[in-house]
Amino acid sequence: FRPVACWTPSHHRLERWALGVEVARLGLDLLHSPDFIPPSFGYRRSVITVHDLNFLHYPQFLTAQSLRYYNGQIEWAVRRADHILADSHATKSDLVSLLSVEPEKITVVHLAADPSSHPLPESEAGRVAAKHGLEPGYLLFVGTLEPRKNLPGLLQAYRTLLDGKVTTAPLVLVGGKGWLYDEVFECVERLHLAERVRFLHDVPNADLPGLYSAASVLTTPSFYEGFGLPALEAMACSTPVVVSDRASLPEVVGEAGLLVNPDDPEDVAQALARVLTEEPLRARMRELGLAQAARFTWEKAARETLAVYQAVVGDR
Repeated sequence: FRPVACWTPSHHRLERWALGVEVARLGLDLLHSPDFIPPSFGYRRSVITVHDLNFLHYPQFLTAQSLRYYNGQIEWAVRRADHILADSHATKSDLVSLLSVEPEKITVVHLAADPSSHPLPESEAGRVAAKHGLEPGYLLFVGTLEPRKNLPGLLQAYRTLLDGKVTTAPLVLVGGKGWLYDEVFECVERLHLAERVRFLHDVPNADLPGLYSAASVLTTPSFYEGFGLPALEAMACSTPVVVSDRASLPEVVGEAGLLVNPDDPEDVAQALARVLTEEPLRARMRELGLAQAARFTWEKAARETLAVYQAVVGDR
């Protein structure tokens, strides 16, 4: 492989044409665009990855600028591509139902947890938690602060747990600010959770296994996920997971996680309460989570992706 730097900024209004000029000089037989929008020219065959179609399901969750960008590109991109990779069967189903893509044109290639995602000894996990001012046993969310993550719903569920004296442990939200996130902070104030909720915005990736391992539960109550990598990483660290019953998340966690209705904070609270109070359930979820996470590997993803490349190039 030979890395080549391209200077066209992503999501620029002239991206398709400017990037085409750059790649045309390379004489490519195949171009893979992992952000789903390939240049308009400059290559023979193309593969794109579509991670999710959140912007078609929940347009209200994006800024107007982002919505214009994605809506103006996606139909052209899926028609232009010779083949499409989808992170999940849920995303493949969306491509077929929402954009009328032929199923044969789509290959599902699941993502995998980072190899560093594995259970840490209690002492090491405690050290990482302490580095961020935490004691083990907290409730954990990992992801960007944005509307589709359903953080107001999670905060309401957490308030229910506190009011019911199910837990006194803090809720830790790990992730940077995305867009349209003001409601999250307003909800923290409205529910009087400022002393209970911890925001960690700049966590090094190397600290994530420790933060997962020291958590009592990882929750991803999103309205929509194209894959849901934090849930997989948490299971790889033997941490129980409570996730939404929507889109790809049931596919990722299998029988290892508890599924909840993201529209119902009470349902989220009840599932979290079960994990926090039922030791046999917690032990079973830890065991099942490790086994489920082991089914997803980057080696498998690489083999499946290479097979698509070979099929596309060989079909000239």
